Amino acid sequence: MDTPVSPRVLVIGLDPYRVPGPWDPEPVARAIEAGLAKFAEHGVGVETCLIGLDGSDDVEAVVGDALRARPWECVTVGGGLRDADDRAELLERVVNLVRRHAPGAAVAFNSTPVDTYEAAARWIE
Repeated sequence: MDTPVSPRVLVIGLDPYRVPGPWDPEPVARAIEAGLAKFAEHGVGVETCLIGLDGSDDVEAVVGDALRARPWECVTVGGGLRDADDRAELLERVVNLVRRHAPGAAVAFNSTPVDTYEAAARWIE
């Protein structure tokens, strides 16, 4: 019987299906899944907190609830939150929520959705 691995890493990022604009979210969604699969391959539990840019999320509530759900060893903040100048305020809010609700967690930044495990692995034992 397989025992579920207790989540140690929280990944906060953008939900590719709720980012406005004329673009195809499928490649990003597949890349996120590929990146998350690496956690299972290494026996590291992970959960995601994907927020939308379509105005449907109360970011403080959604991210705060995810951060308070359990003690996290590492919180990885996705590139979609960091890579656009018009999202600086959102990134600040997320980082400050991590500081407030998961002060003992390391903070990691991935380069792409596929290297999310590698970003977190730099900070977990």
